[in-house]
Amino acid sequence: MRILLSGASGLVGTALRGALESAPTPTSATVVSLVRRAPAAGEAALQWDPYAADPLPNAPSLEGFTAAIHLSGENLSAGRWTAARKARFRSSRVTTTERLAQLLAQCSAPPRVLVCASAIGIYGCRGDEVLTEDSAAGNGFLPELCRDWEAATRIAEQVGIRVVHLRFGVILSLHGGALAHMLPIFRAGLGGRLGQGRQWMSWISLPDVVGLIQFALRQESLCGAVNAVAPDAVTNAEFTRTMSRVLHRPALLPAPALALRLAFGEMAQSTILCSARVQPSRLLQAGFRFAHPQLEAALRAVLEE
Repeated sequence: MRILLSGASGLVGTALRGALESAPTPTSATVVSLVRRAPAAGEAALQWDPYAADPLPNAPSLEGFTAAIHLSGENLSAGRWTAARKARFRSSRVTTTERLAQLLAQCSAPPRVLVCASAIGIYGCRGDEVLTEDSAAGNGFLPELCRDWEAATRIAEQVGIRVVHLRFGVILSLHGGALAHMLPIFRAGLGGRLGQGRQWMSWISLPDVVGLIQFALRQESLCGAVNAVAPDAVTNAEFTRTMSRVLHRPALLPAPALALRLAFGEMAQSTILCSARVQPSRLLQAGFRFAHPQLEAALRAVLEE
């Protein structure tokens, strides 16, 4: 299998590439990264610029790939959402996805499958409602961004490419993401719930992310929206108690919702304080087996990385 991978230097991409290349035969793969910079000598990479008139300056096309995985997108949680940052969020997701889908659709022999990152932000803030892939999208900037992000692959679907949209929740890893930012605070005994702590958090361990992407590549029946979360969604208060128990540290200093809104504005309301109780219905129906289905075991496994 020859796989094209964008976002190969990110948290998920780095772990995924290693797993794909080290998998035992016949499931091992040759991975070629799609990068914005000039590739280093001997690097298995193709340079592209999704915003340029000629997006592939050193290659005529993207022929010869069995599958493509698109993981690019600017970090949504690194500060307040200004108008300029919102425009970058959109271009780094919608524009790049649309351009990649166009390039793949133009191939004389397109890849069989395109796996694209998406996010559970598509559902918006829904309180205690249990959300599956059949639930309607929410309203507001983030749900609209996710809807357009997923719609950007339409041209690939039209030429027969099987497209899978992985709607990621909070990814648990020591090497990046929300948990990596929280750990120093909790280890210092300064952790606590966010706001009232009643908002639902839908999470997944990084090893399960890697596993389900590999599963999506192989599982021919899997297409469309797929919730990439563990089946054990928890409230923020429960997440906080579990972190405290696993780390043997107190977690008694809540962060008031008002303070979070004042510090981070719309980003806080749409991510940190947002409640999304998401279930991975299609993964479970397809037979995917989670390595870490329960939060406490997942946290203990992640802390041993």
